[in-house]
Amino acid sequence: MEIERKFTIRELPADLGRYPVRHLQQAYLNTDPVVRIRREDDAYWLTYKGSGMLAREEYNLPLNRESYEHLLPKCDGNVISKDRYLIPYGQHTIELDIFHAPFAPLTIAEVEFRTKEEAEGFTPPAWFLQDVTYDPAYHNSALSRQSPPPAE
Repeated sequence: MEIERKFTIRELPADLGRYPVRHLQQAYLNTDPVVRIRREDDAYWLTYKGSGMLAREEYNLPLNRESYEHLLPKCDGNVISKDRYLIPYGQHTIELDIFHAPFAPLTIAEVEFRTKEEAEGFTPPAWFLQDVTYDPAYHNSALSRQSPPPAE
């Protein structure tokens, strides 16, 4: 089960360069239900996500590079590329996604939780702006199907 909240941000942290960063590319074989492939640096994944906004089923299966490259041309819509910074925040990790074209300058912060209650009680840092957890336009699967990207 994935339980996460999503936020737009007011500004990038000044010390962003000191945090670990991963380079992601992902594309969608299907968006209802979500079936996604992802390259995260040198790791490859096939993911199924159930319906829901704050909480939903999620299953990740490892792929090899050849399988990923075989599936990539079969995907529909936009291929999403982004840099993901991992920023510690209390007992959580903020996953700060900075999107590349065609979605730049979109930047989304995601925080995962163990329970719905923990998610609902979360106090975001001051540099977060709007909670977009329940806005389907900010799901990556929706971004894969749209043009132009949502305004921040």
